[in-house]
Amino acid sequence: MADVNPLGQEKVAKLLVEFSVPAIVGMMVNALYNVVDRIFIGNNVGYNGIAGITIGFPIMIILMSMGLLFGVGGATLFSLRLGANRREEAEQALGNAFVLLISAGIIFMIIGQIFLRPLLTTFGASETILPYSVEYMRIIFFGAVFQVVSMGLNNFIRADGNPRIAMLTMFMGAGLNTLLDPLFIIVFKMGMAGAALATIIAQCVSAIWVVGYFIGPRSKNKLKSKYMRLKLPVVTRIISLGVPGFSLHLVNSLLNVVLNKNLLFYGGDIAISGMGVINSLMTILLMPVLGLRQGLQPIVSFNYGAKKFERVTTAVKLAIMAATAIVIVGYIATRLFPVQMISLFNSEPELIEFGTSALLSWFLCLPIVGFQIIASSYFQCIGRSMTAMFLTLTRQVIFLIPAIIVFARVWGIKGLLYAAPFADTCSVLITGIWFYFAIKNMGKDATPIEYERGQQHFKLKMK
Repeated sequence: MADVNPLGQEKVAKLLVEFSVPAIVGMMVNALYNVVDRIFIGNNVGYNGIAGITIGFPIMIILMSMGLLFGVGGATLFSLRLGANRREEAEQALGNAFVLLISAGIIFMIIGQIFLRPLLTTFGASETILPYSVEYMRIIFFGAVFQVVSMGLNNFIRADGNPRIAMLTMFMGAGLNTLLDPLFIIVFKMGMAGAALATIIAQCVSAIWVVGYFIGPRSKNKLKSKYMRLKLPVVTRIISLGVPGFSLHLVNSLLNVVLNKNLLFYGGDIAISGMGVINSLMTILLMPVLGLRQGLQPIVSFNYGAKKFERVTTAVKLAIMAATAIVIVGYIATRLFPVQMISLFNSEPELIEFGTSALLSWFLCLPIVGFQIIASSYFQCIGRSMTAMFLTLTRQVIFLIPAIIVFARVWGIKGLLYAAPFADTCSVLITGIWFYFAIKNMGKDATPIEYERGQQHFKLKMK
């Protein structure tokens, strides 16, 4: 039977819009989980509350990385198998990923409840901030399973050909969280605990929704019990494909730990609060690019698996152009409205002064970040997970963490804030070189006719 999957037939530009726009909107909405929490906490509890969430953020990043490890890895394998017209193996990837997601969530919850205070202290909580962090993260850990499952399976919904439903999942969770935050924090006066409770209730609803999709009539591929028995080759492949995204988030957690400790040493609790605001703004500004990356993944994976290299080059070029446009718009906003952005979270003069300076410094090279994110993720889409992992690590491990430590020692808190643009520039140069040669040599494992056609198309597209 001929391939009927639109990923291999529809116009690439149309597919990119169809898959990426819902993902972008969904990621923006999903970003509201932490951003809305910080806005309500900052305006009702104070900037110490923002610092409390900021200290716990590395732990939440680790939790999200579990969802990416098995969600993105499984969805990539899912798309590759569908592209190769191997549907049963695709559903097996779905079933195995589902079991891995639930297991990871349960293990994470147990470890978190046992070692919460030592973890938060290790991650940089001062005596002033620790009570705020404990109150928030204690409840967040109870919802670990819900967050991992909803985030992980949502990647499969998109790969199943329903990006709008994937977007609706994020709308549902973030919208409910936004409604419950003022209810619990302001009306019931639950403070930090109220923000955390609103978050896990919203994630629980999202998790039920995504599971219901794959056992209901709307999905093309089903979540079947016979494929939930773990198979070592499938698990190994899922993990290998998910490692780049997992590594990026895991080292992002390490980055936040190193950053928080240096902020506390050189700038005190107010610096941690200010960087918590910066992290929220960075989430909002970069989420559209991450959504674009998610929308690109099934398009590139499917067509690469089907050896349709012309469509791969078209999709990647369009995604890079769109990502660059997105980050430039965000950059302009940070230059024009820095004070307004910071004061949205808290109006204390001390926080606004530090936050404005940090915003202008930290985002100095934001316009080039979009290319780095898309170009490095391309390798994951085509199954070259080790290359993707290396490139994703360059920006937040190889360059940024050393820069934070060295710049802070030499120039203090101001030097620390310029570590990010330094790392951005270095990682873009490395990624650009790697990406150029990968595209130039794409398809050499294909037949000579397929390879030549792909190269001719790439040359035309780059003119």
